[in-house]
Amino acid sequence: MSAARALAGLFALLAATHLGALLADATTLVHLTKPALMPVIAAHVLLRGGPRPLVAALLCGCGGDVLLQLGGETAFLAGMGCFAAGHLSYLTLFARSGRRRTGPWVAAGYGAVWLGSTAALWPGLDAGLRVPVAAYSLLLTTMALGALRAGPWTGLGGALFLLSDGLIAAGLADWPQLPVPQFWIMATYCAAQYLLTAGLLRRTAREAPLRALPAAA
Repeated sequence: MSAARALAGLFALLAATHLGALLADATTLVHLTKPALMPVIAAHVLLRGGPRPLVAALLCGCGGDVLLQLGGETAFLAGMGCFAAGHLSYLTLFARSGRRRTGPWVAAGYGAVWLGSTAALWPGLDAGLRVPVAAYSLLLTTMALGALRAGPWTGLGGALFLLSDGLIAAGLADWPQLPVPQFWIMATYCAAQYLLTAGLLRRTAREAPLRALPAAA
């Protein structure tokens, strides 16, 4: 557990360094720290005995981070594919461990967010990105909705992931941006991945004794 805690601290340090580098416009440091973020927290999950689909989701995020740094439409689409694979891994975990039920009004609200944002962004997106972005955002919204089933930490993490990628989509559509837009994108992204990880590890730890009961009997 001490090694796992050390890795959690290293993730926090890397995230703070990366965000500081974005504010300072230290491009080299930004490119060095971004690919290291998700592997560190994935190693933390492994040392905690966390579920393998969670490790896969985080490593898919690493692949997406690296590809998005390359620039260009092809790399962007490939990176989006990596994140999509990560969302599928998260959905697998929510289906296994989520016990809460989201009401129809909550699902309708998330659906309205997806439909409204897609309709608003559509005219500003390049023609080659419209359908992939709409399909990806539908999967992301489904993941964020599913995250509510696994608890408040994961629910907040899913919502922040939705916000982070929404900021990226707004930039693609040439909408007005916040100052230092990459800072806000990465701040919400790092928080999202941390909350999703922490929430799923908590649920796994709570459910482990329950799974052991039949064997003990």
